[in-house]
Amino acid sequence: MGYRIFLSPPDVGPLEESYLLSALRSGWVAPTGPELDAFEQEIAQRSGRRHAVAVSSGTAALHLALLCTGARAGRVVVVPTLTFAATANAVTYTGAEPVFVDCDPSTGNIDVALLAETLSRLRAEGAEVAAVVPVDLFGACADYTSMLPVCAEAGVPVVADAAEALGAAHAGQPAGSFGLAAAFSFNGNKILTTSGGGMLVSDDQELVARCRYLATQARQPAVHYEHTEVGYNYRLSNLLAALGRAQLRRLDRMIAQRRQARERYAKLFAASPGVRLLNDADGDANHWLTVIVVDPQEAGWHASDLASHLARHGIETRPVWKPMHLQPVFRDARHIVTGAAERLFAQGLALPSGSATTEADAQLIDDTIGRFLLNP
Repeated sequence: MGYRIFLSPPDVGPLEESYLLSALRSGWVAPTGPELDAFEQEIAQRSGRRHAVAVSSGTAALHLALLCTGARAGRVVVVPTLTFAATANAVTYTGAEPVFVDCDPSTGNIDVALLAETLSRLRAEGAEVAAVVPVDLFGACADYTSMLPVCAEAGVPVVADAAEALGAAHAGQPAGSFGLAAAFSFNGNKILTTSGGGMLVSDDQELVARCRYLATQARQPAVHYEHTEVGYNYRLSNLLAALGRAQLRRLDRMIAQRRQARERYAKLFAASPGVRLLNDADGDANHWLTVIVVDPQEAGWHASDLASHLARHGIETRPVWKPMHLQPVFRDARHIVTGAAERLFAQGLALPSGSATTEADAQLIDDTIGRFLLNP
């Protein structure tokens, strides 16, 4: 059956309509204009950065940042295995080799001790490591307090995949503020959406200028369109930036609503043996998606059982990301794993978390889960 309640639908309304209409009437419909300039400045400010460049996707932002770290054929980039494919795809676009590292089972984010071991092993092999790309999984920042010194000691830059984490924080600092650069996604399922889009943020002015140049087909400042190297068509339109600016005005409220959804689920499963919330100790996450982890031996049921039950009632759920080292396209890639990501893939389930969820739909979700828990 078709879903009636979705996992993370866009939350748009009259404010977004007014911003879009204003931008359309201004005549600035190309990938340049005042809304785009303002959106870049506002995201830079929100993420505690000096500079930002708006692009067509979070993947594009990662790709450009990695190019600026020197990622290319013959070099490696270390990535968490528990992530969406875009993280690894951006590495392969550069010609570099992704090396996958397992996660901390309590958070799903990269295991910093295992990362340190991986960097030492790669150094001993003589590998050139262009970057480490931690992922702020499901809206919870990675452990940058522990990770950044490890990477600094190894002399490896950090490019943060903060695609899911706008509005989150770690150690009092906003998501996107860690490392050499960070990438946000504004895909249709993110808390803040521009329909499709992304943003690269950094304090490095030269890096941002280089990314902006590459994102604009590497066009030289000549009337006759001079190009001395290959560039990319990665810019965001002024219209979509206007949508993003409207969303940014409402971001704190939308995050608050997702946090409320998580609190509902915490209460709902509090008395259920063998069920925990992933990353339940992080009060600074934006909770883009709330994920439960089900131990079937203790709970007496599998995450997939609840998923099937909810689907029959028109409620969408989704397993956590399938680890990259299990993906057919990356079957030959090097990976240093403990089994943590594989267990989360088998036992994790993302529940509807959207800020547009009505009270009636929230009650329907709770009642449907409640009936399942009574008779799994």
